[in-house]
Amino acid sequence: PGSQGCASAPSVPLQYGLYSSFMGCFVYCLLGTAKDVTLGPTAIMSLLVSSYAFHQPVYAVLLAFLSGCIQLAMGLLRLGFLLDFISCPVIKGFTSAASITISFNQIKNILGLQGIPRQFFLQLYETLRRIREARAGDAVLGLSCLAALAGLRAMKSHLPQAAPTEALAARISYLIVWVSATARNALVVLFAGLVAYSFQVMGSQPFRLTGSIPQGLPAFRPPRFSLAAPNGTVPFPSMLQDMGVGLAVVPLMGLLESVAIAKAFASQNGYRIDPDQELLALGVANVLGSFVSSYPITGSFGRWVAGGGAGHSLGRGALVLLSLAYLTSLFCYIPKAALAAVIISAVLPMFDAGIFRTLWRVKRLDLVPLCVTFLLCFWEVQYGIVAGVLVSGVLLLYSIARPPIKVSEGAVLLVQPGSSLHFPAVEHLRDSVCSRALAASPARSVVLDCCHVSSIDYTAVLGLAELLQELRRHGLPLAFCGLQDPVLQVLLSADLEGFQHFPSWEEAEQCRGAELGGSRAEPFTSTESTGLI
Repeated sequence: PGSQGCASAPSVPLQYGLYSSFMGCFVYCLLGTAKDVTLGPTAIMSLLVSSYAFHQPVYAVLLAFLSGCIQLAMGLLRLGFLLDFISCPVIKGFTSAASITISFNQIKNILGLQGIPRQFFLQLYETLRRIREARAGDAVLGLSCLAALAGLRAMKSHLPQAAPTEALAARISYLIVWVSATARNALVVLFAGLVAYSFQVMGSQPFRLTGSIPQGLPAFRPPRFSLAAPNGTVPFPSMLQDMGVGLAVVPLMGLLESVAIAKAFASQNGYRIDPDQELLALGVANVLGSFVSSYPITGSFGRWVAGGGAGHSLGRGALVLLSLAYLTSLFCYIPKAALAAVIISAVLPMFDAGIFRTLWRVKRLDLVPLCVTFLLCFWEVQYGIVAGVLVSGVLLLYSIARPPIKVSEGAVLLVQPGSSLHFPAVEHLRDSVCSRALAASPARSVVLDCCHVSSIDYTAVLGLAELLQELRRHGLPLAFCGLQDPVLQVLLSADLEGFQHFPSWEEAEQCRGAELGGSRAEPFTSTESTGLI
């Protein structure tokens, strides 16, 4: 997992992916609330780090420390509820765009190309322009690894369950196939490494290799808060300014990714998670991880989990430590094309084409934040996320400012707001009531049915007072009915002139209709319904 995460982030050397892979395993098994989740570097987080680390490990490690501090503070302040303000279309738009950008970022390694820029559109242009420079060895190996991974994934999904009554040989065969399909990433990388080593022994090398990785565990030390540069030292405030919006985007997206996968496992296995505790676990893991040269880590959408529980998490962390201590000399023979194939295989399933069809069928308006996030993430990830959240917020505010208002005509004019009344909706309500009341023939009393109104603010109270006065000037009484206790107490405390309320619209109809000589000769008929659809 460390190699996968770091291979997609060209901003730091490969060994930092391994440095980022063990601390989260130990911390999360103690503090996390989802027993099936482990923390570590992921392709999405690596993509974000590559945007803000400026090819400097010092920036990446400091970003882990600062992200951890922010997440820890949010957990202590119990701000996990803020995740509720990030809608599903925004998350789906980001993850779908990330799956494409991360996958395409690996095409250069599949083809053996070098010097390809990071920005998606420049990357697309340069890759197509230089397609003739592709190395045959890398292309053949990369495509072969992709085919093998796809085949093993399909094999696992269609593998029938071995019955306990079957012969021992059949059960052993099932176990071998299941293990091979489950550990497909490791098997493909191991096979590719053996092929590359064989060519190396024969004196030729048709593949681009990952290169040597320093052996040994990272030193336990605090992150550096300044950076030596050719023209002097970059101080801590300047580093903060350089990272800019990344200080908000990285910890937020780390939390989103971790909580999303934790909720998926919790729903599947029948337990609940605590977002605030998840914040604490993620914050502590990132802070302590920065002391061992880790860049920001999180839970993963695509991380393979071969069994849950603390034992698995501890085992994963111990395996990474063992690899750092004794096996890094073997990593230099791993072809970049094989790692690229593993990354592409891991992130492509994150692209959810069905969400576009689902939203078109269920709620087309939600396609707006989805498409805005999806498209802008190809430009810059942070722009896509921020724009998607803003668009979702505007749609939410619009539904508050323009609640559905149903107007029914009978002996009286019955007006039913479809939701609570807050200050952005006051003018809309006044205009709707006045236009219908003044246009009604014959003149009718107006009854405002507030059965759906559970809260009201002071500006809305002032607007209702002005509505009472305006209708009174035209000789039209206004009464309220169906008031819930909190709303009734607010209106009574405001001491509105001419305020009258009834328990039900039937009583209001009888009383107010009689005042204008009306009768209940016809039932209510709905003639207007406005609002956001």
